[in-house]
Amino acid sequence: MSLDFIIKKIQAHKKKPNLDFSLKNKTEIFTDKLFHTLFDANISVDKNIRQLGQDFDEITSIACFDPEVSCEIVWKAFLAKLPEIIEKLNLDAQEILDNDPAAKTIEEIYLAYPGFYAIAVYRFSHEFYLIDMPLIPRMMSEYAHRLTGIDINPGAKIGTHFFIDHGTGIVIGETAIIKNHVKIYQGVTLGALQVSKDMQNKKRHPTVEDNVTIYANATILGGKTNIGKNCTIGGNVWITESIPENSLVYHTSQTKLKSKNK
Repeated sequence: MSLDFIIKKIQAHKKKPNLDFSLKNKTEIFTDKLFHTLFDANISVDKNIRQLGQDFDEITSIACFDPEVSCEIVWKAFLAKLPEIIEKLNLDAQEILDNDPAAKTIEEIYLAYPGFYAIAVYRFSHEFYLIDMPLIPRMMSEYAHRLTGIDINPGAKIGTHFFIDHGTGIVIGETAIIKNHVKIYQGVTLGALQVSKDMQNKKRHPTVEDNVTIYANATILGGKTNIGKNCTIGGNVWITESIPENSLVYHTSQTKLKSKNK
């Protein structure tokens, strides 16, 4: 088998003419620049917002496959939401500071908390998701996932004062709904009871009401599963049915003394 034949066979199987991996790198740079524009005191908002508009044009020249979609309109719609986004993120940061005894300053939250960065990228990507921008929101969320170990689908609906502590291994599915003042710890899954393509347009993931705390490695599954207000969900529990408000759910382990060998 000649080299020319192999090359031709590979070329014949490259059937995605719009697939350009530079889009991935450009989106990641755009995401970081957006984060720093909103929070870094040394960065000019005026200058960077204008630069971000140019960066977005470059991204969308690759990502906008549908000629009927105006990517300029998408950027303007997203830009109009930025003041609201930063307001929500400041509330998220304050919620972390108010509830994490290990947090000493608000600056620590912005600079060193992976949970806050994951929430920020979620809030960016969610707006693009709502505008129905192809590819961009998912690449943004996967970039945050790679950096933080926290996987938040951009389609999830998350309220204000959201608190993620530690965060590694958290999975929040596309149709999950999380309301206000919710705290989630590492390893939590808000997932689907089953994975089936015919459920694509159905609610597959749980709803978490206000003032709920979910501790490490809890698994909560199902689109009809509702965690009521003011609940505390203990670590390592497995939940597939709704929990009434003001409930405490916990896993009890058994301790047995080892018998002594004579």
